[in-house]
Amino acid sequence: MTMPTREEMYRALEERHGKELQRRLSAASVVVCGIGGLGSNIAIHLARAGVGRLRIIDFDRVDISNLNRQQYFPEQLGMYKSDALYDTLSRIAPYCDISRNCVKLTEENIPELLNGEDIICEAFDKADQKEMLVNTVLEKLPDKFLVSGSGMAGLSSANNIVTRKVTRHFYVCGDEVSDVADGLGLISARVAVCAAHMAHMAIRIIAQEYDV
Repeated sequence: MTMPTREEMYRALEERHGKELQRRLSAASVVVCGIGGLGSNIAIHLARAGVGRLRIIDFDRVDISNLNRQQYFPEQLGMYKSDALYDTLSRIAPYCDISRNCVKLTEENIPELLNGEDIICEAFDKADQKEMLVNTVLEKLPDKFLVSGSGMAGLSSANNIVTRKVTRHFYVCGDEVSDVADGLGLISARVAVCAAHMAHMAIRIIAQEYDV
């Protein structure tokens, strides 16, 4: 089968989402910081939704321990995650403007690297890195919308994962309690539920629906 044209793919999305929402999605830009279990799932949801500009940032490589919950394939082992996920997203959404950075985000480079995006999704694994990104964005980029994940480990009910509006521009998704250090680690389905909350909140922000 031949590749559908840009117009055909846009029309299919427009029929699903409606003209106005799809117009907003196509004009929006979202950056996903960290593309492990949370971030790789977030990025795929946003690409399928027809977000016009999607940026992914990570400095890590695909490891065999990632395959139980992250959107990578065995043949991508050893690749930089930014390159591997870029390839996958390009197949899913060939007309999306996708860019990637293989870099570690720090307090120093966050203001420059993230300033051009409408919505920032924080999807780091480590608590100290989550705190660093959130605090830096809130301090240096206060007008940006920020969606963060906190608490998705273990076998507790996925119904405990919710989205909470913290401030006018800051949202947190997860149960805000569970941690991999508590015992059982990250289960693919529960991580994906949290990722779906984050992607859906980004879509709601794009639609100018700001309540949770």
